[in-house]
Amino acid sequence: QAHLVESGGGSVQAGGSLRLSCAASGYSVNTSCMGWFRQAPGKEREGVASINSNGLTAYIDSVKGRFTISSDNAKNTLYLQMDNLKPEDTGMYYCAARRQLWSQSACWLDTSIHEYWGQGAQVTVSS
Repeated sequence: QAHLVESGGGSVQAGGSLRLSCAASGYSVNTSCMGWFRQAPGKEREGVASINSNGLTAYIDSVKGRFTISSDNAKNTLYLQMDNLKPEDTGMYYCAARRQLWSQSACWLDTSIHEYWGQGAQVTVSS
């Protein structure tokens, strides 16, 4: 059974940076799709960034050029580097992983294709 644990959340001012980490156990980060999702109060959970087993990445438009997803196979950890943060980036950030194999294409930013989820890390950006 996969176990995902996020860390690195916190409170920053607009324009600041944070790096989220997701330590995986019982699952290898290069198995299939992994991604970062976020949920703001009163809103649905949305996909932010994904990475497939070949390192192909995908991002929602609002974070392109500001966020970078990466993984470290040796540490079995997924990362999300977030720069130039904006107040609208505030929310609970979740790490997710897919159990089944994926094609060579970029992973969908869709909760339905991920079976494993972490507990979340809060990110708060003040103006």
